[in-house]
Amino acid sequence: MASSVKPNKSMLTRILVVMLAMVIFTVSVTGFRLVWLMIVEGEKYQSKAAEQQLYDTMITAPRGDIYDREGNVLATSAPAWNVYITPNGIIRIENDTKKEKVRAAIADGLSNILGEDRETIYNNTIKSLYYVTVKKQVDKEVADKVRQFIIDNSDLGLSSYIGLDETTKRYYPNDTLASVVLGFVGVDNQGLSGVESYYDTELTGIAGRVVAAKNAHGTDMPFTYEKVEEAQQGNFVGLTVDSYIQYVCEKYIAEAVDTNKVAQRGAVIAMNPKTGEILAMAIKGDFNPNDPFTLDEVNKQKLEGLEGDERTQMVSNLLNLQWRNKLVSDTYEPGSVFKVITAAIALEEGLTKPSANYNCGGSINIAGQTYHCHKRGGHGAQTLVDAMENSCNPVFITLGQLIGSNTFSKYFEAFGFTQRTGVDLPGESSSVYHKAENMGPTELSSTSFGQTFKVTPIQLITAISAAVNGGNLVQPHIVSKITDSEGNVVKSIGTTVKRQVISENTSITIRTLMEQVVKEGGGKNGYVAGFSVGGKTGTSEKVAEMIASGQSGLYISSYCTVAPANDPEIAILVLLDEPHGDAYYGGTICAPVGAQILGDVLPYLGYEPQYTDAELGKLAVNVPSIVGKTLQEAKASLTEKGLTYKIVGNGNTVVSQLPDTSHSLYNGGVVVIYTEEKAETAKTTVPNLLGLSLSQANTVAAQANVNIQLSGNTNDTSVSVSYRQSIAPGTAVDAGTVITVYFRDNNTGDIA
Repeated sequence: MASSVKPNKSMLTRILVVMLAMVIFTVSVTGFRLVWLMIVEGEKYQSKAAEQQLYDTMITAPRGDIYDREGNVLATSAPAWNVYITPNGIIRIENDTKKEKVRAAIADGLSNILGEDRETIYNNTIKSLYYVTVKKQVDKEVADKVRQFIIDNSDLGLSSYIGLDETTKRYYPNDTLASVVLGFVGVDNQGLSGVESYYDTELTGIAGRVVAAKNAHGTDMPFTYEKVEEAQQGNFVGLTVDSYIQYVCEKYIAEAVDTNKVAQRGAVIAMNPKTGEILAMAIKGDFNPNDPFTLDEVNKQKLEGLEGDERTQMVSNLLNLQWRNKLVSDTYEPGSVFKVITAAIALEEGLTKPSANYNCGGSINIAGQTYHCHKRGGHGAQTLVDAMENSCNPVFITLGQLIGSNTFSKYFEAFGFTQRTGVDLPGESSSVYHKAENMGPTELSSTSFGQTFKVTPIQLITAISAAVNGGNLVQPHIVSKITDSEGNVVKSIGTTVKRQVISENTSITIRTLMEQVVKEGGGKNGYVAGFSVGGKTGTSEKVAEMIASGQSGLYISSYCTVAPANDPEIAILVLLDEPHGDAYYGGTICAPVGAQILGDVLPYLGYEPQYTDAELGKLAVNVPSIVGKTLQEAKASLTEKGLTYKIVGNGNTVVSQLPDTSHSLYNGGVVVIYTEEKAETAKTTVPNLLGLSLSQANTVAAQANVNIQLSGNTNDTSVSVSYRQSIAPGTAVDAGTVITVYFRDNNTGDIA
């Protein structure tokens, strides 16, 4: 018989109390945890939940445009698309066969369309990520191909795994024009060099956002929650640069680099000396900012035979070189161009005057150091005007000694050579110079004619601008204003005068001296018919580079010109670094470049040529229109203009002519007259027109039935000889073809 044991009342009570305590404890802990999660960490977990349920993407803000002083767009932003995939969506495909088909299709299709590595794309489809960018900033044509690829593979549902986010891509409509000035941007639209870098904050807009619901696959759910914050375009930057002047500078410096076999690039800067506005800044070789990581053909040749790290390093060096602004970031010894500054100091201090008399015996000895003139036999007795024309080293050393180290250093600083100019471009370098306490007689001597110290080209043209603009040192600048996308001016940048360095009277004298250099001195090749221009030439030895490399004959040739000479509105500095052609003096190879630029730019700026009687006698005449005239009338018309003719055909009426009325010819030029529609075109061979005087070139051209157009120094026909022709000798051309022949005086000397 089973026995039963009645629980003790006190035991039941204890059990109930324990159970109640356990319930209270459990509820308390659970409640506390709920309170902790909902209140204390509620925001954190809400955010995590939102991240799992919402798709948040950035809308790229278009960069502001960059435009020139006339409003021509130099850099703008065009629509582009980032192509992406959503690997998490692919991972969730339950059917393994379909999953593999999707991955293979994406890798094959996108690698073919985008030119990206197939294996890399395939490996990205395996990753546990919501979003992987395959390629950034593709244009509309490529984006459309991606869209069509998705449609063509709709059976695989690729629209759930491939997407395109709209963004922008920087576009430079003029390719290489002003490329070093403008710079370029990276794949994330950040400015990496030039104006793009210096004004990156102003050009960069405010990005927008799209927040939209997404499903478990990580793809958008249509017709559900979406919030859009529109992007705000960056500000627009207006430059002081004039596209036409920039084009002219680039055209002629490129020709000079090629003609003179320049190894370390050529450069030109054009500036308004009164305002500091940079009108052009041309450096060759440069690059295409639409494709900044591609080397030009010349640089590619430097990679031949290199492999591995050596090749990689060389590519990096060459890319950085083509991006580098030589006019702002490089220093050099200015040579005899600096004599303008030495003369200005001596004149301002009352230590000399234009009529002061000096003697050059070919050399001068200072503190045991002998300094030679470029004319070893000496210039003999000469005035300051003559010394400037002759670029005579002994005279300028004499002036330096008269000035003294302390006074010279004071002006050296006042002209801006001891500090950066503050130009609004990245990478401006500092000068290297002798301080007053370290400037003994020999250092003062070499500095006075432009050697043993280094300045940047932007410093030099700024200083020379002060010497000719009335004596004021102005800050150079390349941006004139910043506006918002509606055209409202955010910031205006005008002329900043730092200080007055010399007097107006001294400045007038300097302008006169520089004009004489072009009229009678070493700057004759800078002559521009019909205009008064001033100039100073320079050639400096690259001593340190020659010692380091063991090479000889390394020079920097330069020429600074201002116009009009009596009241300059434009100053131009031309540099050719390490020319290896048949000449290297600045007066021989750089002055013609300055003349060519001014010849095109001065009429563009509104200046009318004022020809002397001698110049009028050398001017070419416009070819008259003779088409439709009788043969007799055509002959008379050409003879009246001083032109000759060659008749092709047996007709009595002119049906065509060569050259046409768009050309000008010199006295004795030949016009080919065609009197029959089907007459065979008269042919001839281009003669060798190099190394000839103007009259000799005319004669040789006439004998070959071709015409010449003169360029360069045609003022002093007794010394000018031809050094280049636009069509190579031996080329077969139509009779009457016009060939440009370039002249210069090869007897210029200015080496320091």
